[in-house]
Amino acid sequence: MKKTAVVTDSNAGILPEEAEEKRIFMLPMPFMIDGNDYLENVDLTSEMFYQMLKENKSISTSQPAPGNVLSLWDRILEEYEELVYIPMSSGLSTSCQSALVLAQDYDGKVQVVDNRRISVTQRNAVYDAMALVKEGKSAAEIKEILEKDGDNSSIYIMLDTLYYLKKGGRITPAAAAVGTVLRLKPVLQIQGALLDAFAKARTVNHAKQVMINAIRNDMESRFDGADPENCSLFIAHTNNEEMAMQFKREVEEAFPGFQVDMVDPLSLVVSCHIGPGALALACCKKLKRAE
Repeated sequence: MKKTAVVTDSNAGILPEEAEEKRIFMLPMPFMIDGNDYLENVDLTSEMFYQMLKENKSISTSQPAPGNVLSLWDRILEEYEELVYIPMSSGLSTSCQSALVLAQDYDGKVQVVDNRRISVTQRNAVYDAMALVKEGKSAAEIKEILEKDGDNSSIYIMLDTLYYLKKGGRITPAAAAVGTVLRLKPVLQIQGALLDAFAKARTVNHAKQVMINAIRNDMESRFDGADPENCSLFIAHTNNEEMAMQFKREVEEAFPGFQVDMVDPLSLVVSCHIGPGALALACCKKLKRAE
């Protein structure tokens, strides 16, 4: 059996201490803030990020530098025979495609997974990969399994403000102004590789119900039923933990028998584009394990 490492990027929301404990290798995502370079969870904490966002600093994201990717892979392959790399969704960044190109020089020792996940669903894929390694699956087998399973997840995100979508050019200033005046709470969805509009809610409570109904519909129509043996639920937020914990209680009441597996911050890359105060509900169909 080959010795296989599991590698991901910081979009998965796995903190350095957890990664070290579980032997998950992390590639930090780069940010440029007011002309200075930062790496997530290296010299840029969540607290620093949201303070800079509040101060209206210029913040942009990019993909990891090829040299940093290759350096991490080479260091891992000094200890492991092969690795499986699970980056953020190819639909939300070019970093996955870049990694696929870089992996061509490793004669199959590096398997890049494009399973169209980000944040809590990406993290769940990392946990699945770790379990598959313990089952004796090779990196190539893990890639095949995770990519086949990639679309068995959904994320719905309620925005607190339209300001950051307007700032990033994703909606027009006029649309943002109308939404602000009407106090709309837009709900976005991430299914597969796409981030798209889903619904417009008038209140936070309405938006929460929209997300709960959407997840229930996905469970029943796409994931073979709303059963805790079949599906996992996750909640995520952008600097909004108190509301997220309240939402956890509401979600568990709405889905009897379920326990929300994680309440985590959304990745800073997503937060950069939607701003603070957002709330998300996610679901993954559970990967069937070997008996």
